[in-house]
Amino acid sequence: MKIWELIDLFKARCNSRGWKISDNNDLIFADGEYHNIIWTNRVYPSTFLRIVLNSRCVVKEGLSYRMVNTSYFAWVLPRSPPKSILETVISNPTLLRKTAIYDLSPLSKGERICFKVNETGSSVFNEFEKFLEQELKIKLVKVNSKEFSNVHSEVAIFNKA
Repeated sequence: MKIWELIDLFKARCNSRGWKISDNNDLIFADGEYHNIIWTNRVYPSTFLRIVLNSRCVVKEGLSYRMVNTSYFAWVLPRSPPKSILETVISNPTLLRKTAIYDLSPLSKGERICFKVNETGSSVFNEFEKFLEQELKIKLVKVNSKEFSNVHSEVAIFNKA
């Protein structure tokens, strides 16, 4: 399954919960907040920081557009993210509360595993995790600040970029 197909299936699930889905991007409005799901093949540290530090997004509503503040970001990646991005998020409490990372790279090797960093409290991202586990039968493996060094060196799940 392609990442965009996975995201489309999840957005349908969100829609069934009554959450508002943006027409022009993967922005979900739930619980009075915007949750942005970003899926990309590769993310560079400078691009990552520009996006999460400038938490404004354009939302299309009918024929008009407006800027909104995004409360949470989830990065859904088919390749392991650079180590520097993970270290940045894990070492920064503010980023850790608003940024989730889902490393789906094991799926390309036939493993039903997703490595995750998520301490956001986002109801949308919690639902995304349930979706991965219940609908797609993917096991989530949490990587937090205390485990990061050990998991990274022993399992080598993240790139050393």
